[in-house]
Amino acid sequence: MSENVSEAKPVGRIENIRTVAPAEIRAEAEKRKQAGWRLVTLSCTELDADTLDIIYHFDQDLRLEHLRVSYPKATPLPSISGIYFAALLVENEIQDHFGVSFEGLVVDYGKTLLLDQEVQRTPFCKYNVATKVEK
Repeated sequence: MSENVSEAKPVGRIENIRTVAPAEIRAEAEKRKQAGWRLVTLSCTELDADTLDIIYHFDQDLRLEHLRVSYPKATPLPSISGIYFAALLVENEIQDHFGVSFEGLVVDYGKTLLLDQEVQRTPFCKYNVATKVEK
């Protein structure tokens, strides 16, 4: 093994990350789409009772870039599924697991993509109770 352990990068640290405002996420995603970047996925974590942190992960030629959006749970976050169609799956999953909403989803499962209608608690959110959209 030729790698020196002391030179290894720390685990758990994301490089190439930039914080953007919720209102900027669509424009930032569109810039990346036009430049040939691929959406890898989104990561979501609950910061406190009122705030979520979503990290958008993008790849181009084996290089990763990340955009962080921190926003209040009570406010719908703009969806990027109109730009990256595949985002509809992970955005619906985040709605199910964290009880939040995305505005402008191309296909909105009403928080039932992964959860049954009867489920009232959001599984990955210790501060929030799910509210289902009646269709």
